[in-house]
Amino acid sequence: MLVADDEALVRAAVRAILARDPGIEVVAEARDGQEAVDAVREHRPDVALLDIQMPGLDGIAAAERIHRELPGTAVVMLTTFGEDDFIARALRGGADGFLLKADDPRELLTGVHAVAGGGAYLSPKVAARVVAGLRTGGPDAAAVGPLTEPQTEPLAERLTEREHAVLALVGCGLSNAEIGRRLFLVEGTVKAHVSAILAKLGVRNRVEAAIAAYEAGLVGRGRDGGR
Repeated sequence: MLVADDEALVRAAVRAILARDPGIEVVAEARDGQEAVDAVREHRPDVALLDIQMPGLDGIAAAERIHRELPGTAVVMLTTFGEDDFIARALRGGADGFLLKADDPRELLTGVHAVAGGGAYLSPKVAARVVAGLRTGGPDAAAVGPLTEPQTEPLAERLTEREHAVLALVGCGLSNAEIGRRLFLVEGTVKAHVSAILAKLGVRNRVEAAIAAYEAGLVGRGRDGGR
């Protein structure tokens, strides 16, 4: 994976946390957004971990370019800033995860594994703010925009029972492999279900699907394997 932050001490601290997990290897570092995009082009890491406020090309602009030009690399924002406009801009730009530097270090490892496996991950604090904003029509709702096209057909009638179970687990931040283990499905079948869910709900990515799961009240059920 790639770690991008303009502060060397922060990069060193993040690398130290990631080094605790033998399943994670940092292949490159970057000091700004442009270096991050160039490093992703060169190394093609599974995950790019980007700070937001960096000189030159900032983290959100870098995330947008990586998402558009190098979609094989998942993007996670790791930042001190949790303001609603930063969260919404990052999600609209294609970020697959959003973490805060004040989070427990275990959240960093969990988030990296989730997005590397094809999932989406929001820090619990960030997820709560996004859902609250959408429910109240706050800044996140305006910036993220409508998650689905206006539809009169209720969610329950748009998805099959199996798709409901998959969506609930997407809402919990699980990867395709983890969902497969929970539901006794092969990973390719889970991927097909996720693609069908995105199309039926009219959402662009797993983060928006996860928010839809929150709004529909499916997330609690997802933690019990969809029961």
